Amino acid sequence: MLSLNELHPGDRATIRSIQGTTVEEAHLMEMGLLPGTAVELIKRAPLGDPIELRVRRYHLSIRRSEAHAIMVEKLTD
Repeated sequence: MLSLNELHPGDRATIRSIQGTTVEEAHLMEMGLLPGTAVELIKRAPLGDPIELRVRRYHLSIRRSEAHAIMVEKLTD
């Protein structure tokens, strides 16, 4: 497993777990980042923060520090 922050644009993965404080975990889960959910890294901002994801049927931008707390399993085509 690797963190969501380690993906490259175009990579797809499945969320396996979220690490951090209870408040941080709840915040990410409220945005739809739940274990078992498929995500795709769309792009990174020019300085690397924030990153844009496709989650379910919408685009979501999160901080790099938040992405570091999300453990994923990369999907292969």
